[in-house]
Amino acid sequence: MSDARPDYFGPSIDDHGILERLPATLVEILKDVNGFVVLGGGLHLRGACSTPAWHSLRRAWEGEMALHRLFKNIKEDDIPFAQDAVGDQFILRGGQVHRLWSETGILESHDLDLEAFFSRLDIDAMALLDLGPLELFCEDGQRLKPGQLLHIYPPLCTAEAEEGVDLKAVGADECILYLAELARQLDGLQDGTSIELIST
Repeated sequence: MSDARPDYFGPSIDDHGILERLPATLVEILKDVNGFVVLGGGLHLRGACSTPAWHSLRRAWEGEMALHRLFKNIKEDDIPFAQDAVGDQFILRGGQVHRLWSETGILESHDLDLEAFFSRLDIDAMALLDLGPLELFCEDGQRLKPGQLLHIYPPLCTAEAEEGVDLKAVGADECILYLAELARQLDGLQDGTSIELIST
């Protein structure tokens, strides 16, 4: 991501214990820069730190916002190392990067290891991260602050979203909890099922 201007660099490492549980490639990145936000919020790599809470890898892995407790397709030993602007999660499982589509809770393998994932980001971040909603949000001068994600209504997974969506910046925890509840409610529904959406 050499051409991406950082929006945020993580603080100094204060959670050394978690480094012992991470693959060497991720440890090298975090020792160089303890996580970051780049691409105007398009990618957030979590850090080995206790604060700020939204940046803590441990918190997303095993703390109060542990993603494996919120999304049934994430396992306890999956490493939730990053997320994109809309709260989709990138996890490491067996050395491979997987993406959790957080609206639906569907987990999809990218068939990339961590090095290949970051190389692909350098080549085509737009395709890998699906930055379309973020670009729309930024068109009129708005931008995400570090610790914020995009709340999208109606959800992108609905037919109604094709007619347009409302985008607003919200705290990362608020967004992830909303997405987890949405994924829980959509779990098991067939394509084309009619649902009633209540704006939040």
